[in-house]
Amino acid sequence: MKTIGLIGGMSWESTVSYYQAINQGIKRTLGGLHSAKVCLYSVDFDEIEKLQRQNRWDDSAILLVKAAQAVEAGGADFVLICTNTMHKVADEVQAAISIPLVHIADATAQQLVTDGITRVGLLGTKFTMQEDFYKNRLTERFDIDVLVPTHAGQEMIHDVIYNELCLGTINNQSRQHFISVINDLYQQGAEAVILGCTEIALLVEPQHTDVPLYDTTQIHAAKAVALALKS
Repeated sequence: MKTIGLIGGMSWESTVSYYQAINQGIKRTLGGLHSAKVCLYSVDFDEIEKLQRQNRWDDSAILLVKAAQAVEAGGADFVLICTNTMHKVADEVQAAISIPLVHIADATAQQLVTDGITRVGLLGTKFTMQEDFYKNRLTERFDIDVLVPTHAGQEMIHDVIYNELCLGTINNQSRQHFISVINDLYQQGAEAVILGCTEIALLVEPQHTDVPLYDTTQIHAAKAVALALKS
């Protein structure tokens, strides 16, 4: 079994979901007392969030490079950044290490392609929804058309992520707002919606809507399990 490198803490709330999903996947496949070999570097999200807000992405890349180099030194065979937004600096991180970085957008897109989805809605932080680093990867590499919410919808989603979900707060009214946005994207022609922030699945689950949801946390974790067990 290969060792999975995780860069977590962004937020730690969703990193818990990664750790649980990965270990459940290993146990489900191998049975018995098997669990995943994991090397985790958990950052202080307060530092990262301040750099995001100040548009200091080069400085945030330095922090994630340090984390990635640490998990590589700790014996990881490949590494996952346990957040969608910080894949904005994925290329810088990959360039600084010799082990593969498993990109969350690629893992998600591969599942969409397998399922025949060609037009999808995207929820996430405003960085993920507004900037090109994520949307363009889906479109240019996988020919998937991406729809995003209105400006007001984006502001609401971003606010809930940082001021509720990253703090462990689950608010039913916020869930209803998210579902309304999901339904709007579906009515615009989205065949499914990507939960493109690892915290969103803590709030919105498949039973809350008839629109197909793609939980990037679960998809990314499943990819890690498959790679760890690949001979």
